[in-house]
Amino acid sequence: MKGVVLAGGTGSRLFPLTKVTNKHLMPIYDRPMIYYPIQTLVAAGIDEIMVVTGGRNSGDFLRLLGNGKDFGLKHLNYAYQDGEGGIADALSLAEHFADGDKICVVLGDNIIEKDIRSAADAFRKQERGAKILLKEVQDAERFGVAEMRGEKIVGIEEKPVRPKSNYAVTGIYMYDGTVFDKVNKLIPSDRNELEITDVNNFYIREGSMTYDFLDGWWTDAGTFESLLRAANLVAQTQHKQ
Repeated sequence: MKGVVLAGGTGSRLFPLTKVTNKHLMPIYDRPMIYYPIQTLVAAGIDEIMVVTGGRNSGDFLRLLGNGKDFGLKHLNYAYQDGEGGIADALSLAEHFADGDKICVVLGDNIIEKDIRSAADAFRKQERGAKILLKEVQDAERFGVAEMRGEKIVGIEEKPVRPKSNYAVTGIYMYDGTVFDKVNKLIPSDRNELEITDVNNFYIREGSMTYDFLDGWWTDAGTFESLLRAANLVAQTQHKQ
């Protein structure tokens, strides 16, 4: 299985911090934000990784990460997203890199406490389809939310006003090689973006979506509040260790 970190976008919710740098290059406590999703993939046993980024500061990723030796990697791949087409559009740039293999996709601003090795190993054994990781939260309306029927996911709704559960879909997705066929069928949303939620709902409708629950804490870091929360959580965890 290969890994893809999606680190594009303009970071408009963090302006003016993002006026001079990409959001994913900003610090989360003692490391740049982009370090965390790469470490998540490496801890899951993935050593072929692509970073998808964009904007004026894309060259800074290469200067910071190089070939990934700080993570024990021999090589890092890069792709450039031109403009803002959404998460699924950024994912489409990894099609040649994936080359039909299974992939684990991590959003570049997602920070987690534990590792995802058990979920990744389970997906390696899964014959086809996709797997997402869920986390119970108090502010589900901020995220994609899984609608559950018993122990089965029957749909995912993006940022619902009245969430049908408290289970947020974290920014960690595992897909088989058909994901790019699904992306190519997407119709842009009202935001004129290709939505990853629509990709996940494709898999749900074909009955090939599985899920696990994420252990430990999880946060994004895309707003001032969540950026601060991420730094505090990382600091607390490191001090405990």
